[in-house]
Amino acid sequence: MLRDITLGQYYQTASPIHDLDPRVKLTGTLLYIISLFCFKYYVGYLIAALFLGLMILVSHVPFRFMIKGMKAILFLLVITVMFNLFLTPGTPLVTFWKLKITIEGIQMACTMLSRLVLLIVGSSLMTLTTTPNHLTDGMEKMMNPLKVIKVPVHEVAMMMSIALRFIPILLEETDKIMKAQIARGADFENGNLIARAKSLVPLLVPLFISAFRRANDLAMAMEARCYRGGEGRTKMKPLMYKKADFVGYGILIFYMVCSIGLSRIDFIGLLAR
Repeated sequence: MLRDITLGQYYQTASPIHDLDPRVKLTGTLLYIISLFCFKYYVGYLIAALFLGLMILVSHVPFRFMIKGMKAILFLLVITVMFNLFLTPGTPLVTFWKLKITIEGIQMACTMLSRLVLLIVGSSLMTLTTTPNHLTDGMEKMMNPLKVIKVPVHEVAMMMSIALRFIPILLEETDKIMKAQIARGADFENGNLIARAKSLVPLLVPLFISAFRRANDLAMAMEARCYRGGEGRTKMKPLMYKKADFVGYGILIFYMVCSIGLSRIDFIGLLAR
């Protein structure tokens, strides 16, 4: 299960998406997420799904690799759907015991499920096609105007980059510790909720110790190399927009106009007339 988490991982291959400027991908991901909350009818989610599928096809990242990342959040998706299905007031459709499924609940559950799946897969596409170093450079460039109000832009970008870089490392460390504890007789699968929570103690303690040790080693390495923040630092490969990047911005604008514009039209209502 831990190996199924793809967030923070980079899939190395040659594709037009990989070659894009990280600022284009960051902007595209942000606009894509915003668009998911602007749709009024389901045609918007259909357009968003088709657009995301096209981007995955162009990125040359295997679709099964994308879907594999959904296994880790399957429980969250089920809980979200169940809560919206049973707790949304409206016109009752099915009633049993004290629970009832409403038409509005089904609509809300489908909406939330579509948003979560598209949001997570879209965000994963950005991290899978962009190295942590490029992500750091892109975020720092985009947040440069915040320096006017004394925001430590370089430090914020560096922290986010380190966090993304540490996700696969900590997952691998967790997997090793879990296997070692199972070999010593630990049981992480059986028992009630309290028993399972207690069984996580021999897993979390060494994991936190390992994380603090890695953080201390990284800090010492940065100090040994005379790291003093972003002031006066130059880039070995400065970010420069290319023709493909402007084409990417154009595609994003076209997607936003089409998806939000068409999602405001009630095609089902028009057909019913």
